[in-house]
Amino acid sequence: MLNMADGLARLGALAEDPVVRTLADAFDAAGFELAVVGGPVRDALLGRPTNDLDFTTNASPDDILRIVKPVSTAQWDIGRAFGTIGARVPRPGGGSEQVEITTYRADSYDGVTRKPTVEFGDTIDADLVRRDFRVNAMALQVPAVKLIDPTGGVEDLVAGVLRTPADPAVSFGDDPLRMLRAARFSAQLGFAIDDATTEAITQLRETLAIVSPERVQSELVRLLQTDDPVRGIRVLVETRLIDEFLPEVSALRLEVDEHHHHKDVYEHSLTVLRQAIELEQSRHPGEKPDVALRLAALLHDIGKPRTRKLEDGGAVTFHHHDVVGSRMARKRMQALRFDTATTDSVATLIELHLRFFGYSEGAWTDSAVRRYVRDAGDELERLHILTRADVTTRNKRKASRLAAAYDDIESRITALREQEELDSIRPELDGNRIQEVLGIGPGREVGEAYRFLLEVRLDEGVIGSDAAEQRLREWWAARA
Repeated sequence: MLNMADGLARLGALAEDPVVRTLADAFDAAGFELAVVGGPVRDALLGRPTNDLDFTTNASPDDILRIVKPVSTAQWDIGRAFGTIGARVPRPGGGSEQVEITTYRADSYDGVTRKPTVEFGDTIDADLVRRDFRVNAMALQVPAVKLIDPTGGVEDLVAGVLRTPADPAVSFGDDPLRMLRAARFSAQLGFAIDDATTEAITQLRETLAIVSPERVQSELVRLLQTDDPVRGIRVLVETRLIDEFLPEVSALRLEVDEHHHHKDVYEHSLTVLRQAIELEQSRHPGEKPDVALRLAALLHDIGKPRTRKLEDGGAVTFHHHDVVGSRMARKRMQALRFDTATTDSVATLIELHLRFFGYSEGAWTDSAVRRYVRDAGDELERLHILTRADVTTRNKRKASRLAAAYDDIESRITALREQEELDSIRPELDGNRIQEVLGIGPGREVGEAYRFLLEVRLDEGVIGSDAAEQRLREWWAARA
């Protein structure tokens, strides 16, 4: 719960930050107002880490640039048309801080695109009222150290609720991307969204169509990077906003049939996502959130609705949902303009996520383990996490058996890796040596020979170059 006395003390500390103080003094000396705005103020009050200092001022972009040049090492004006100037301000003792300073604004929107008609404002109160949520519509005026909160942001912080400064229908109508931000801030802050705001998201969800896929993708990624994205995903599904850009997730809420029983695929997927995050953080503490892993966990079963088959006797099957889901995920991620590397990672993880369960039913040969490593490639560590997270059974004996089986396969992979350099499995003869042994030139036969030797390597491990040459000659003779 927010302790205002502690929160105000933290605001005082924010005002005394060397970078804030440098800029506050510079603008004050030039006769202009300056205030830290938005996220840094909210996070200081909540006692959360403060990142990305943003400022607002009554100075024009030209005046901002003139004021910051003497106190910064670099400046950029790519956002000048929107009133924003960027700068890098040095810190005492080394290092620097990247900041953005924006002239007070009073934008208006045409309802067709997200691009506002930029109008510079005269007061900070008018600037704050146009922002997305009340908890983000607060400012810390410096150097005076005065909290400015015209919309009741502090009250919402205390209540743990998200509301828009204006009527939510107007706010989301102006900028539909704010609906996605509501889900993200709900997850990031652990806040509820008030009923009027939730209803507006439900009613206006189709207006998200005017937002570019790249911006939607960016907000989805930022949601997945939070410690508890499940909370935000529930918001997206319950308001049906997710249907506008990732309908495969809400489709996981399969219709319940009283004669055919299977686990709740939607709830299972959310549990897998949460467990994958816990494993990720325990195995790689302090590292950046793994978006590809988290996407794969969320989407790993999206092929089930399309492959669902009700069998006699009450059984339900989802044959090949791994392969189907992989293709669906690739298509959706391409539509959202994800980069190729992330798309490939997610598609590979979904396609392979069931492979391990064959191991749990009976120990594999070394050949099968080598193929598992070969097929996973660079995704092996993520696959370890995803497969472990995919165990959501309440049967403790079954869960223990699966955990023990995966402990075993990881140990075998480690042992084989030490013996055979599993991460770079390749035949013991390269293409040039194959041509020399067989007396042939470049062509299709060299590729076939290479694949034969690769299978030998996977089946039998390292056999030595002499033995590999002998096997190659025998294969060539039999082939001829």
